[in-house]
Amino acid sequence: MNASQRWTLALTATASLMVVLDMLVVTTALNRIRLDLGASIADLEWTITAFTLSFAVLLLPASALGDRLGRRRMFVAGVAVFTVASAACALAPDAAALITARTVQGAGSALIMPHAMVLLSVAFPGRQRAKALGAFSSVTGLGTVGGPVVGGAITQGLDWHWIFWINVPLGVLLVPLARARMAESTGPSRRLDVVGVALVTAAAFGLVWGLVRGNSVGWTGGETIGTLTGGALLTAAFIGWELHTASPMLPMHFFRTPAFSGGNTAGFLMYACTVGATFLLAQYLQAGLGYDPLATGLRLIPWTLTLTLIAPLTGSLVPRVGERPLLVGGLVVLAVSMAWVALLSGPTLSYPALIPPLALGGCGLSFAMPAAQHAVLGAVPPAAVGAASGVFNTLRQFGSTFGVAILSAVFAASGDYGSPKSFSDGFRPALGVAAMLALGGAIAGAWTPTRNRNAVSAPVSATVSAPASAPTPASTSTSS
Repeated sequence: MNASQRWTLALTATASLMVVLDMLVVTTALNRIRLDLGASIADLEWTITAFTLSFAVLLLPASALGDRLGRRRMFVAGVAVFTVASAACALAPDAAALITARTVQGAGSALIMPHAMVLLSVAFPGRQRAKALGAFSSVTGLGTVGGPVVGGAITQGLDWHWIFWINVPLGVLLVPLARARMAESTGPSRRLDVVGVALVTAAAFGLVWGLVRGNSVGWTGGETIGTLTGGALLTAAFIGWELHTASPMLPMHFFRTPAFSGGNTAGFLMYACTVGATFLLAQYLQAGLGYDPLATGLRLIPWTLTLTLIAPLTGSLVPRVGERPLLVGGLVVLAVSMAWVALLSGPTLSYPALIPPLALGGCGLSFAMPAAQHAVLGAVPPAAVGAASGVFNTLRQFGSTFGVAILSAVFAASGDYGSPKSFSDGFRPALGVAAMLALGGAIAGAWTPTRNRNAVSAPVSATVSAPASAPTPASTSTSS
């Protein structure tokens, strides 16, 4: 790596770490938030869902803005928005204020994540890209490992409000460094698809609202049926619009490529399983087994540590063995681990029995995650890598949103917070559904080619300019 590549990898990975850390520090604080703010299970769902929903909806428009106005510029703007919203979360006096601030955090994340991935892809062409994505995933994995522990330690030692303050110094450092050290990059100028944004926003909100409210107002009630039906119809309208508009926010023709459609579908279901299971697992350790927040974070390490150990190796393996074996095998292993946890769970479970299935699930996720990313980014022409990154991240966040909503609905149908036994009664079937989601992802991953040749050899073509304080290195010039 040259100096520009090192800075790009470090800054994009750190920003991604900040986003992932923020998503996961919340998990071990949810029980305290519930007690402190008098929040319901629906409020806790929206604490997660408000973030992921705004994140998902705004990813593709943000990607289009980056192509037009500059990816580094939008990346820096996203870090600034995320930092301010984190401070607002820390100061939130009630559940409504917290949910609102989390929505703004999601908007900032939508500006950060697709541009982090495409800036990384521009800086690392060809065979370098797989290794860079592996390193990127391993640093992100630090947030996955550290998030629950940091969240538990801060919640127990100080107060849950402080879990959001940790983003502020990171953001303050990232903004000037990114402006000074990262090369600017633009892509093909695309017109913003305002109708598409409106349709997908309304569709996602309707589906999530129906899933979140179904248990409290009844699954056969007018509100639930109306919102779910409306969301489904709006989804169909969105697909129809995207197929016929001249400037779609979601290029539907990409999905004709097996690697693209299989990788994105597998990613959607993988994150639905993972985020939904983590949402409930952290609460099970507290409400079901009686651990405090810090002890809960420490006991989640077997589930998360493998991401930092195995994901870099996966990045090196992808060019040699192809995406399909790693994607399918990893998700099958994840499904087995979720089913194992479901069978074990109960109010009298001894924690050491959870270590093998949690570690196994982390291993499966570590193989599947980089393989899915690589399949999608390598399935499109070089000039379309920005749009492909936006699609992958959009579907990943929608998967997270629906995973939390679906697993919470399954939990609420047969469990509650009344006692460890009643929580376990809901947790068990919810983890069974998580296993089914992972297995569905493995089936989708089987549609990807055994080896995606384009992903291994295709360089990234983009318009690149120098960072503010450095000349343009050869490897980041337009000729790359």
